[in-house]
Amino acid sequence: MGSFIFKRSLLALCVALTISVLCFGLLQLSGDLAVAIGGPEATAEQVERIRVEYGLDRPVVEQFASWLWGAIQLDFGRSYYYQSSVMDLVVERLPVTMTLGVLSLAIAIGVSIPLGVAAALMRGSWVDRLAMAIAVTGQAMPNFWFGLTLIILFAVNLQWLPAAGSESWQGFVLPAIALGYYATPAMMRLTRSGMLEVLASDYVRTARAKGLRTGTVVFKHALRNAVIPVVALAAVELGFMLGGSVVIETVFSLRGLGQLAWNSISRNDYPVVQAVVLIIALFYIVLTLLADILNAVLDPRLRAR
Repeated sequence: MGSFIFKRSLLALCVALTISVLCFGLLQLSGDLAVAIGGPEATAEQVERIRVEYGLDRPVVEQFASWLWGAIQLDFGRSYYYQSSVMDLVVERLPVTMTLGVLSLAIAIGVSIPLGVAAALMRGSWVDRLAMAIAVTGQAMPNFWFGLTLIILFAVNLQWLPAAGSESWQGFVLPAIALGYYATPAMMRLTRSGMLEVLASDYVRTARAKGLRTGTVVFKHALRNAVIPVVALAAVELGFMLGGSVVIETVFSLRGLGQLAWNSISRNDYPVVQAVVLIIALFYIVLTLLADILNAVLDPRLRAR
């Protein structure tokens, strides 16, 4: 098990380093950062002054080494627009994004696993067809459009929930539903296919032949093995939710990392953009690593890979 964790951790470290290179390099390739910071009205002297002030006149390798060393120490510099520490901005906004992501994942798991199990147990019935219809609809529908629909229905017409803001728990309900529904189809289909495969296995038939109750066979023997790939997918989906929160947080005016990233992109605030992209990517890497370790605990066969 120790060897498995070491190999996965080393791979995660390599991926994190690669992402840091891409995160820094893509902004360098986007154009002259000094011109973008100065704006279209800046003179050549002002652009040159900006280039020197922010260290953009140094070699790219030196700039990257300085930025990476600062990132390792959680120092991403100062925001061009907010004129404050980038890390302070991230720490201020991170709880909103994490709360939204966890709630969305809880909703996705709470809907997809029961639906997947029910669809597998009643294969070919109206329950199965309803579950597949929900999955297809969720996969085809853009989450921002679904979010706007929820606002019109529950905030404007029924006035049950607020349309925007994160001051109370009610403000997270609609965005969590909109973001959670985005992850539901894949998790539901994977649960359904896993249950169908496990229910047809020899050890489940043996358990039924012993006279065990249906609930014991389904939940103790079948679901435990069928849910293993869902664990890995749940971690991946949480990473997608944190990254995809940019749209949802903008639609619902939540003061999270997503809205911060959107505002920073529109204002050419590159230190903030780099920090948000790197932090969300690191969350994704860590979640994937934890999912691999948890899968190895649940299924010892994976440790030999």
